Amino acid sequence: MTNHSLRFYDYHVWANKIIFNRLKELPHHLYNQEIQSVFSSVSKVMAHIYKVDCGWLDILMGKSMNEAMEASVQIEADAEARSLEELEAMYDDLSVRFKAYINGHADLEKEVVLDNPYVGILNTRYSEFIIQVVNHGTYHRGNLSAMLRQLGHSSVMTEYGLFMYQEESNTSM
Repeated sequence: MTNHSLRFYDYHVWANKIIFNRLKELPHHLYNQEIQSVFSSVSKVMAHIYKVDCGWLDILMGKSMNEAMEASVQIEADAEARSLEELEAMYDDLSVRFKAYINGHADLEKEVVLDNPYVGILNTRYSEFIIQVVNHGTYHRGNLSAMLRQLGHSSVMTEYGLFMYQEESNTSM
């Protein structure tokens, strides 16, 4: 049986890798170049996605939302201080830890209660946290595409449909 949560998370990892590869093709200075947009630089978007991914993994592993949010301040500062290549290695490490969590979880459909200090109590399932991580990343990769256009460069396709076709062609070879 397919682990849909893992497959969806694999899409997130794939899409981030596609973005990193595109960013490495562009002039190096663009990564930190200031821009008036959704984020003030490409590096800040990438650090933000990383920070939120770390926060959700912390929550999945038992930290309270408050603890995860407190830790996220330092995580984001550290990510912003890294080069593109260093941040890519951090993403790679995080994806290994996230996949281990997904593969090792006894029941991702089990109900869980999340206490968010801003909006209150949420009754959900562990699998929905993974959907949130992927959806959040997709949203901000869209921001990044628009920012790259503003900077005079094209982005790359990171749609789930393309991932599915590439996965299918890789398994049928």
